[in-house]
Amino acid sequence: MSAERCPAGRVAHAGMHSDPLEVASLAAVVEDPAAGAVATFGGIVRHHDRGRAVSGIEYLAHPDAEEVIAEVAGEIARRHPLEAVAVAHRIGNLMVGEVALACAVSAAHRAEAFTALQELVDQVKLRLPVWKRQVFPDGSHEWSGSA
Repeated sequence: MSAERCPAGRVAHAGMHSDPLEVASLAAVVEDPAAGAVATFGGIVRHHDRGRAVSGIEYLAHPDAEEVIAEVAGEIARRHPLEAVAVAHRIGNLMVGEVALACAVSAAHRAEAFTALQELVDQVKLRLPVWKRQVFPDGSHEWSGSA
């Protein structure tokens, strides 16, 4: 008897957004009756970076960012035994405490969900053509490539 390969999980959402993100909203779109696990990640703007206070971040995206984030989500959905995957990245000005990156995956079991989620976050951070400008309380700023 040969084992059948399950079809690739669906990409429930992949996009770049100027409006605030909610991790719970992405968790809701990946819910599936076949899933025993939903794993989420929220990348939050923190009030410091490398020992320096931060008051906010501005994210700018290359025009191809929408295509790249969809490509990454599709690859994760095909490579892992998932029911669904969703990922969203903010663009524009964000204050400390706001969600910059929201991810959710659903799978039959938690191990598969956690493994896929970690790879999703890592691949978005590695490949998404987004630049961030950190703003410091004294009004100065610093650019860095990639999110």
